[in-house]
Amino acid sequence: MNLQELQNNFNREFPHSREPRFFYAPGRVNLIGEHIDYNGGYVFPCALTMGTYAAISRRDDNLIRLVSGNIEPAVTVNIEDLSYNPAHSWANNPKGVTKLLADMGHKLGGYDMYIWGNLPNSAGLSSSASLAVLTALALDTIFGLGVSPVERALLCQRVENEYIGVNCGIMDQFASAMGRKDHAILLNCGNLEYEYVPLELGDYQLVIANSNASRALADTKYNERRAECDRALEILRKVADIKNLCDLDSIKFMEYSKAAFGEAVVNHGMHWVTESLAPPDLKDIPPPTEEVTAFIRAYHAVSENERVKYAVAMLKRGDLSALGFAMTCSHVSLRDCYEVTGYALDSLALAAWEFDWLGGPPWDMPLPKIEVPAKNVSLTAKVLGSRMTGAGFGGCTVSIVHKDSVEEFIREVGKRYTELTGLTADFYVAKTDDGAREVY
Repeated sequence: MNLQELQNNFNREFPHSREPRFFYAPGRVNLIGEHIDYNGGYVFPCALTMGTYAAISRRDDNLIRLVSGNIEPAVTVNIEDLSYNPAHSWANNPKGVTKLLADMGHKLGGYDMYIWGNLPNSAGLSSSASLAVLTALALDTIFGLGVSPVERALLCQRVENEYIGVNCGIMDQFASAMGRKDHAILLNCGNLEYEYVPLELGDYQLVIANSNASRALADTKYNERRAECDRALEILRKVADIKNLCDLDSIKFMEYSKAAFGEAVVNHGMHWVTESLAPPDLKDIPPPTEEVTAFIRAYHAVSENERVKYAVAMLKRGDLSALGFAMTCSHVSLRDCYEVTGYALDSLALAAWEFDWLGGPPWDMPLPKIEVPAKNVSLTAKVLGSRMTGAGFGGCTVSIVHKDSVEEFIREVGKRYTELTGLTADFYVAKTDDGAREVY
């Protein structure tokens, strides 16, 4: 949809409104660093050339009229009553942004807004963060509020946490607000220090695969995982003066864990996460207790944080095979320690690894937990690595694929995925973009 079509749709929905202004906010893909933004870790996302557009104009009264070209229903509310309403579905997002801006003391009025996006819903590419950041930028601009991009990102995180009820971290909103074309963002979620890193992939491209699997459990399990990490942090604080789990490196984490959790819990947890996969009736490991589970979740957070730093260092050196290998290891940890992948995402990732046997062993050989066997990879390899991206339980994978193999990759991985799951994946060759902005 071009801007003329966007304006035509706006005029059709709001025939008596003022001339609209146009805004855009991108979605994001996270290359590595999953489920650690709320644990104070490093993440490495980039903004995409897919996102959400808005045409918006001010009104002379207190009505807010919201229409989406993608999702029903259209919603009309008064600015005096912006309480959360489950029946308002997608519109709760811009409502929440408006409410929190008003609660901060900003003077707002009514507005008409038409929304259209080309991000697949519930795919793990941050369509909700894109919509929130878009709304925050549009309102900031048309009402002259003077809110900075970082402040807008933090506001939109609060909307998810306090208004929508999803205890997410800052990564999605930050990437949408602060993206830069041809770069990824190395973001320290503990203190919001960030660095733009050139995403120089040479003959390789990022390919996103949408599993199109139901993500009905995503929000519930997301909050559950965060609670488990909070439990681990509470236990570790008995012996360690830390603010976040990712304040610890792996050596300190194991040292403090033995003192805080006890050696029995640590041994149980490590036995669980390092044991090779085997049929349940062949395992003699008892199921994890709540404390063991908290330790395992924290183990993922700490190790994933170190994988991010390693992956970015390798990218800066031009060692793309090491970057891809770190991404593959990330998926295995998310599968075995954090348990957020699910069969659909595992099938997509493993089909990508199988495609060139570079991220791990053949399909019919069970992957060991945590460690993935290394293999020397030349820079003529078809695939360097693949992992889930986003919250999990459905959603997308991201793979590093040689440009000459992209069409074959999409065809063969898509075919294998359908054989395994009965589902059809959608594929996108990802291109990076700048962050949220007004468009003309």
